[in-house]
Amino acid sequence: MEKRLKAVNHSLVGEIEVPGDKSISHRAVMFGSMAHGVTHVRHFLDGEDCMRTVKAFQAMGVSINKQGDELKIDGRGITNLKKPTEELDFGNSGTTARLMLGVLAGMKFNSTVYGDASLTKRPMDRVVNPLKKMGAKIDGAESGSYLPLTITGQPLIGIDYSLPVKSAQVKSAVLLAGLQAEGETIVRESNLTRNHTETMLQAFGASIKTEGLKTTVTNEKMLQGTDVYVPGDISSAAFFIVASAIVPGSKLTLKRVGLNHTRTGILDVIQKMGVRINILNEQMLGGESFGDIIVEAGELRSVTIEGDLIPRLIDEIPVLALLATQAEGTTVIKNAEELRVKETDRITAVTNVLNGLGASVEATADGMLIHGKTQLKGGKATSYNDHRIAMMSAIASLITEEDVIIDDISSIAISYPSFFEDLQRIK
Repeated sequence: MEKRLKAVNHSLVGEIEVPGDKSISHRAVMFGSMAHGVTHVRHFLDGEDCMRTVKAFQAMGVSINKQGDELKIDGRGITNLKKPTEELDFGNSGTTARLMLGVLAGMKFNSTVYGDASLTKRPMDRVVNPLKKMGAKIDGAESGSYLPLTITGQPLIGIDYSLPVKSAQVKSAVLLAGLQAEGETIVRESNLTRNHTETMLQAFGASIKTEGLKTTVTNEKMLQGTDVYVPGDISSAAFFIVASAIVPGSKLTLKRVGLNHTRTGILDVIQKMGVRINILNEQMLGGESFGDIIVEAGELRSVTIEGDLIPRLIDEIPVLALLATQAEGTTVIKNAEELRVKETDRITAVTNVLNGLGASVEATADGMLIHGKTQLKGGKATSYNDHRIAMMSAIASLITEEDVIIDDISSIAISYPSFFEDLQRIK
């Protein structure tokens, strides 16, 4: 589905409440389904990815009733999940695929999982390898490196595992397997990644503790149903944060956005770049903080984004690259090689799209160099079937000289179904 967008000739003003956090929505469904008793989820993200997780657990016998953005989950308990009646289709959802491997590895039944053409190209060995160390039996292409995969449910044994990649998905998959394993399962990180799994498992009553970069889980306690509020997704808010920062005179308020410290790297970076940020009404529910973010444009300057910051803003890098095109000097992004194994190779995609619109961006092995400040011209943009590339292109259209024509916007439904409605609200 093609989309043509025009630049604005006025400042952006208004309020937006972005959809619920995708990472937290996935986990709420998973943990609620594996818990005993009822779990109520509010402000659930009704996107394609999260619905893949819902359908997977429904296929395993869990009753999940949806009314608007609220879910009622009648948890069965981990040991009472049923063998799926058919193969599980994870679509384009990498989170569903990787975390579900950790769930399915310890089941008493066998299962087969697959995904769309994009997901089939994404590496699964980073999850499969540690699960095999725990005793899992997972078979598929290239020793289980890619979907489709067949999982033969097995008794699991806890391991002490150091993450070779900075990935919350890998960490979460091992911890979920650890909920079913004999003995302790320990996961060690070199850099802190998003901690929604650890935080939410505590809320569900799991036997889990985190000390610095070390997390330990056992199967000693059953998960118990609870109430979950899903804050607004800061990765979705990022597009409007950048919109407010690049359109002169703008001031936007983003309501009830998640402020988990493992996810707020974008706020640290944009303030260094000269954007004015104010946070009001900060609250905490279920271990997750959230509040209202007020964003005002300022004089933008270049920065270097690297190291420990990268896991805290990995999904926001495409739109941060757009922001950097409007900053004086050269912005350097490095240590972000993980971008090459997302829905698409995002380093290549961002470079091609922004250069096609008139920017000056150089791709590197683990990031990019963005030379600013440049006037964006407009033109055709390829989405690469990647929701974040499509939304980045749409935000770029706010400041281009000519229209931006995005070849396909259908992928946006993965994480932000109401994106264009919210964009129109502030234009």
